Amino acid sequence: MYFTDRGIEELENRRGDEQVSLAWLAGRLQAFVDLNPEFEVSIERLATWLARADDED
Repeated sequence: MYFTDRGIEELENRRGDEQVSLAWLAGRLQAFVDLNPEFEVSIERLATWLARADDED
């Protein structure tokens, strides 16, 4: 198990039943980068990966 798996599991357990918009998610990612600029590249890669997820077909 990777360290990040614990955070992903916590997210699923706490908020897994909620529905959110991608605009909300983008706003939360931007707020996270504002508070933690050292993660900008990782968040940018995640956002790009999510945005292009349907391009894999």
